[in-house]
Amino acid sequence: MRMKPSSRGCCWWFLVVVTLALVYDAIVYTVHKKTEKSEGAAPIPGPPGAIEKKYVDALKIAMQFFDIKKSGELGHSKRFSWRGDSALTDGSQAKLDLSKGMYDAGDLMKFGFPMAFTATILSWAILEYGDQMAVVNQLDPAQDSLKWITDYLINAHPEENVLYVQVGDPEIDHGCWERPEVMSENRPLTQINKSSPGTEVAAETAAALASASLVFKSDFRYSSTLLKHAKELFTFADKYRGSYSESIPEVATYYKSTGYGDELLWAASWLYHATGDKSYLQYVTGKNGEVFAQWGSPAWFSWDNKLAGTQVLLSRLTFFGNKDTTNLGLQNYRKTAEAVMCSLIPDSPTATESRTDSGLIWVSEWNALHHPVASAFLASLYSDYMLSSGTAKLSCNGYSYKPSDLRTFAKSQADYVLGNNPMKMSFLVGYGENYPQYVHHRGASIPADAKTGCKDGWTWLERKEPNPNVATGALVGGPFLNETFVDDRNNSMQAEPTTYNSAVIVGLLSGLVTTSSAVQSFT
Repeated sequence: MRMKPSSRGCCWWFLVVVTLALVYDAIVYTVHKKTEKSEGAAPIPGPPGAIEKKYVDALKIAMQFFDIKKSGELGHSKRFSWRGDSALTDGSQAKLDLSKGMYDAGDLMKFGFPMAFTATILSWAILEYGDQMAVVNQLDPAQDSLKWITDYLINAHPEENVLYVQVGDPEIDHGCWERPEVMSENRPLTQINKSSPGTEVAAETAAALASASLVFKSDFRYSSTLLKHAKELFTFADKYRGSYSESIPEVATYYKSTGYGDELLWAASWLYHATGDKSYLQYVTGKNGEVFAQWGSPAWFSWDNKLAGTQVLLSRLTFFGNKDTTNLGLQNYRKTAEAVMCSLIPDSPTATESRTDSGLIWVSEWNALHHPVASAFLASLYSDYMLSSGTAKLSCNGYSYKPSDLRTFAKSQADYVLGNNPMKMSFLVGYGENYPQYVHHRGASIPADAKTGCKDGWTWLERKEPNPNVATGALVGGPFLNETFVDDRNNSMQAEPTTYNSAVIVGLLSGLVTTSSAVQSFT
């Protein structure tokens, strides 16, 4: 006689099935949660696509500040009625023509360290986004401004082991409030050499000239000249190691370097891109990389610290099929670049907490916008490297993110600068309806027909009226951590623009005006 199946056994099996189903659903949910941001690579972009008008408008405005900052005989570069020729005799005491270059910030100093960084970033932006600049007629102005700096840097390097790194005396300069066109004060020269080395400024200048040699490669003679100086300066920087802010203590008040290892790696990376010489790649991936690269430790990109920029620049070699992608040193740069990117994405498990309540990266009280804009520029680049190489995801402690997540972050920082912030203020002068009116800038604050000079010009600093001249394209220092901004000419912490701020905002906006494939090689 057959017995009925046990109802107890049936229930047991039913419970097992239900439990397994629940476990399966939980696993699927968790996996989906960790991969929902990376369901495959976005389509690889091709030629420049549809433009985003607000970024185009902002780029055209930002590019103009370089014209305002130019020193020397302006000629065809005179685009503002209130600017004219200035500093025509700079360098004459050393029988050099140092009349070109750009004034640093709201003052009339020429500081070689940040000026060279400005040139390197402008070169990088042109190399990566030149096609996008061209679509909106900004490539020629960018190249013109770059050459204005590189012409100066070439002249500032008259001998293999001599580089002039400063024109003007900061104490004299900062004791005056005057237009550059009327200044008549003594403008001494400061140099580095074998006995007074300055590795970081020599290496940064090498990076500037090496990267610019790629921008101007169609002009063989000029490109070759740039590369010759870049190689010599790198050798000088590496052979005679020493910090320029120790050799020349007075510069530490304004642009004190925190170390020169990052500049050596940065310069060697650019020289590898410019020459293809494997010795430069070995330099950054071998012993010097082990000593200076700080692999695994993300750092903020700025005029002083080039590590994050170096990591992103070398990562492009691994994205685009370089035959040295098995190089462990390159992989270390790529991993550290990924850590930098993960720290920027707001909902990443390793996201930095160095932000305002509205999401702006905030690192420094002085010139607060420099770090977020520089970081966003790197994020835009890395996003484009991922897209163009068909790389689907970026892994951050097990959570995956798409290239679009990096681009969204980059846009958020740009949008904050352009007015999407609690103050409803554009920090890019000339963009939007509400931007700073009391920019800390000598030329902008004094009418072109004023007869005042060094000392009596201070009356213009103290005037209650807005600046008579608009410093179009200036990116001012920016907000405090509590997201307030004091629009006051005396507030140099927040209201002073710099040329290197202009470089990073031009780079960022050039990457956002439209989408386009990243170039596989700069050569």
